[in-house]
Amino acid sequence: MTDLAAIEAARLGFNPQTQPLITIPTLPGIDQSYLQPDFIEAAFTQPVQWGVEPLFADLFIPDFSQFPQAIRSAVCVPLVSRPTGLHMLLTRRAGHLLSHAGQVCFPGGRVEPEDPDAIYAALRETHEEVGIEPSYIKTLGQQPIFITTTKYAMLPVVGLVQDGFAVQPDPAEVAEVFEVPLSVLMNPANHRLHHLPGKNGKERYYFSISWNGYFIWGATAALIRNFYHHLAAASQQLGRV
Repeated sequence: MTDLAAIEAARLGFNPQTQPLITIPTLPGIDQSYLQPDFIEAAFTQPVQWGVEPLFADLFIPDFSQFPQAIRSAVCVPLVSRPTGLHMLLTRRAGHLLSHAGQVCFPGGRVEPEDPDAIYAALRETHEEVGIEPSYIKTLGQQPIFITTTKYAMLPVVGLVQDGFAVQPDPAEVAEVFEVPLSVLMNPANHRLHHLPGKNGKERYYFSISWNGYFIWGATAALIRNFYHHLAAASQQLGRV
């Protein structure tokens, strides 16, 4: 176990990487031809009938007002065009943070009172955490809000990062910025479901994705899984664009 993994396990009281796996139904992959900027933009601008991840259906809400007691937050789901295809940009949180130290996350944070809206907050936080200026992010659309175990209402904002952007992580919050091929994340064969026995009969389940030594789990993996459901439905309904 790496030092960061050991710190995370000590803080959580369990090691998220070693919890038992649950067998889940095999879902179809998404053809690479659909993992392109134009098609993903169409998936947000044209009507698509799709459903959120069934296992966490009660944790996804369409509007902040449905869970007013939660802390409003927003994250950016940045997509970066590379010669090999789209990649998703992620961060690894600094190890000294009191909350979620060392975990893989999307850039983002609380929606502050002075923010005009949650989209603004997601782009502002992305700029503050990783240095990408909002003018370099073309917002494509939003995903349903996810209620985390820490009672944050997290709105994912999907954006296409334009050429010429620069990354400059804030070391106070971010230990590392890295990219994962979208084809890896949108392949459900790479999604694993863990079971965590809880106290007083309260059980917990969470998805994880491992790639090149990175362990993506919890809310971040749940949002990636939900994004898969959206694009899988769009690929069936919209066809090639």
